[in-house]
Amino acid sequence: MPQFKYLIIGGGMTADSARAGIREVDPNGSIGMIGAEAHPPYDRPPLSKGMWKGKPLEKIFRQTSEDVQVFLGKSVVSINPEEKRVEDDQGEGYSYEKLLLATGGTPRKLPFGGEDVIYFRTLDDFKRLYELSEGKARFAVIGGGFIGSEIASALANRDQEVMMAFPEEGIGSLIFPPDLALYLNNYYRQNGVEVLARELVSGIEKRGDKMVLTTKSGQEHLVDHVVAGIGIIPNTSLAEAAGIQVENGIVIDDHMQTNKADIYAAGDVANFYSPILDMRLRVEHEDNALASGRIAGRNMAGDTLPYEHLSMFYSDLFELGYEAVGELNPKLETYSDWQDPFQKGVVYYLDGGRVRGVLLWNVWGQVDQARDLIADPGPFTIENLKGRFSG
Repeated sequence: MPQFKYLIIGGGMTADSARAGIREVDPNGSIGMIGAEAHPPYDRPPLSKGMWKGKPLEKIFRQTSEDVQVFLGKSVVSINPEEKRVEDDQGEGYSYEKLLLATGGTPRKLPFGGEDVIYFRTLDDFKRLYELSEGKARFAVIGGGFIGSEIASALANRDQEVMMAFPEEGIGSLIFPPDLALYLNNYYRQNGVEVLARELVSGIEKRGDKMVLTTKSGQEHLVDHVVAGIGIIPNTSLAEAAGIQVENGIVIDDHMQTNKADIYAAGDVANFYSPILDMRLRVEHEDNALASGRIAGRNMAGDTLPYEHLSMFYSDLFELGYEAVGELNPKLETYSDWQDPFQKGVVYYLDGGRVRGVLLWNVWGQVDQARDLIADPGPFTIENLKGRFSG
């Protein structure tokens, strides 16, 4: 049985960042990493961004160091916290002194469509979709959120015929104020995308070499390929079976430890407390994956750092782009300070005079200032927020 001082379940960005964090504190302790994919750790954001603009495939891999033993194409099926042992789906056992759960999430799936629907998350998903876009085709993108909006933009930029369908009123309605989300509907239409807002897909079936999407309103839409980006479900079943506390992810304390001794969690799957926002969060973005992985790794190796990072996220939508930090909840009071309406400006999300989130719309390089603003108890008003950010 392979024995490791540090064992990481997961083979993504969080896992590799944890490996680096361990090495910052312990240069020699043995590290094992078990990943379900056939690929070594790679950066995920380029799959819906840079790789559609020509970023070379080899540039996304994270160059995981040779002093880590990586087991690819294997899934852990059980954890024994008392014996400090895990077992994979091929019957192989591994022992550990410290264990990190960086198990990420699984795409949420529709109850129809089967394997004909591409649930975009992995490098293999990208390769499949990119190959399909080599020729001229009509694509249906289900979902108007983070992944759906990026994939629709990427496909349209490759001169594909694209239809988007989502149940909300506008693209990004779950994070953007209504006027911005509705603007994006028209913006996407101007860029050649057929936008079906407030349309819930109720069925998908094969009809010859085509796919037919049926919506709740009774419409039928004929397409060649279907892509869905409707969120992920955190991979918590392994932890739950081991008696680890689970509630919208794996619950961790401020040092990233679970309720089981010497077991930590980080990345998409971890539910942590944010002292700045005074709430528990589970965050599915690159910045959190890298920051939480590094802190978890350092703490596994003997450091005692609290995880207090307020992560950011970013996106490219045709010629528009943004960086955002904090709680982007359109149900909060919002104030849009536009330099050029819907083209450049800052959207503030407020609650009781305190800034909870900041959306930097085509405003770059000011995420740290936005973090400082969120940490400031205020109170803030529209008058003292106006013109605060420029550039």
